[in-house]
Amino acid sequence: MNHIDPRAWPVLPAVEEWQDTYVTVHMWLQIVGKVRLELSPWVNHSWGSTLYLTPRGLTTSPIHQGGRAFAIDFDFVDHALRIQSSTGEARSFALPGLSVAQFYERTFAALGELGISVEILARPVEVAEAIPFASDHGHASYDADAMARVWRAMTRAEPVFAKFRARFTGKVSPVHFFWGAFDLAVTRFSGRPAPKHPGGAPNCADWVMQEAYCRELSSAGFWPGMGLGEAAFYSYAYPAPAGFAEAAVLPGEAYYHAALGEFVLPYDAVRRAPDPEGALLSFLQSTYEAAATLARWERSVLEVDGPPARRALPPLIGDARRTGRET
Repeated sequence: MNHIDPRAWPVLPAVEEWQDTYVTVHMWLQIVGKVRLELSPWVNHSWGSTLYLTPRGLTTSPIHQGGRAFAIDFDFVDHALRIQSSTGEARSFALPGLSVAQFYERTFAALGELGISVEILARPVEVAEAIPFASDHGHASYDADAMARVWRAMTRAEPVFAKFRARFTGKVSPVHFFWGAFDLAVTRFSGRPAPKHPGGAPNCADWVMQEAYCRELSSAGFWPGMGLGEAAFYSYAYPAPAGFAEAAVLPGEAYYHAALGEFVLPYDAVRRAPDPEGALLSFLQSTYEAAATLARWERSVLEVDGPPARRALPPLIGDARRTGRET
């Protein structure tokens, strides 16, 4: 991959071209995510179970057990799974050619060889067909180029999400990857409680969604398009304030998807923009401002231009008084 321009936003495969790979990798990610979930302290909104982007793929970050730390990493450059321990021991295996059942078996065999013991709920969540991992021999597709492109798209979006996150001084999530829904996300909170969420996610206990949405929020992210038909960025509010669906947002290609109940910006619209980062940032900022303004968040105490002695961020869309400057 040395020939790839790191500044480029990659062309992504059509959804139908890599859907089988998506389903297989989604199950692999759930297996690894569930290991982190079981061995990590609970953090509100399931933040203690998420994965994070790395320069080569996705990682659990350090997990602690029995005086040791270990991490499980997906390498989407060399297309392998790697488990590294603070003891100096490591295990790895190649991803292509594995079914979900084989991946499950090899992952837990490798953990066992490293002396790591863990039991997980060995079936997927947030999907309609919850085949137990050990029985899932049907999903065994891996298009290495497609997976690398989707991962690279997330690496281009992540710094924009991080810049957007830095504008907020209230409670805000890390930029992290949710393995349940296969999306990279960042979420801001008003600080006020929210009405009880109805739940209803497939093969997922209602309390999970109720705890995740127990505080008023505005959330944005990227997902590869399964169910929508194309890769896209999204932004929604819970609870959605009156008038949110009709709000004017940027850029022009963004639209409100009534069935999903959120704003959508096609990935290709960002990739083709003269300033992709600026287009994405305008989407994140304008959709957040629509939610926060209509819901009467205390924006004056929740937002900042940037840290002292650093270049200020671009002006907030709804406030012309905030301008970029050198300090």
